Amino acid sequence: MNNHLYLVEREYPVNLETLWTAWVDASALEDWYHPTDLAVLPGSVTSDATVGGWWTVAVAVPAFGFNAYFFGRYTEVESHRRLVHNLSYTQDADEFAARDEDAPRHVVAVDFEPRADGAWVRFSQYGEMPAEQVPQTKAGMESYFDSLDEFLSRTAR
Repeated sequence: MNNHLYLVEREYPVNLETLWTAWVDASALEDWYHPTDLAVLPGSVTSDATVGGWWTVAVAVPAFGFNAYFFGRYTEVESHRRLVHNLSYTQDADEFAARDEDAPRHVVAVDFEPRADGAWVRFSQYGEMPAEQVPQTKAGMESYFDSLDEFLSRTAR
């Protein structure tokens, strides 16, 4: 993987199985995979966490009048250790439905480890992005991790 853009990492006071499931189960992703001030479009999430399986999610961004659609295929799956998938982005519902595998894309790697007081996850994104956009994108993913914390607090503790 080339051109590392940023990473976000955090430890959660849950077991590794719970954290892994939050990242691979479509219903769990639909609940938390969004910034804290936004929400996932119901029914938009797919997660077939097998090599070649699809990963999709759409996030409503009503303040700016659009939906952010993300899609890709898993390229590496090591159960409870690592997920790698492509990540394409569009604001067009038809493009999202078509899942064009030739669309521009980034690569996302998500790594997991058990820890003494819980489990740790690291999200790394690779690809091309204007340098001034990277801090904002990283801050957005930090907010996703805040949503994950809220989800785990409601469902796992």
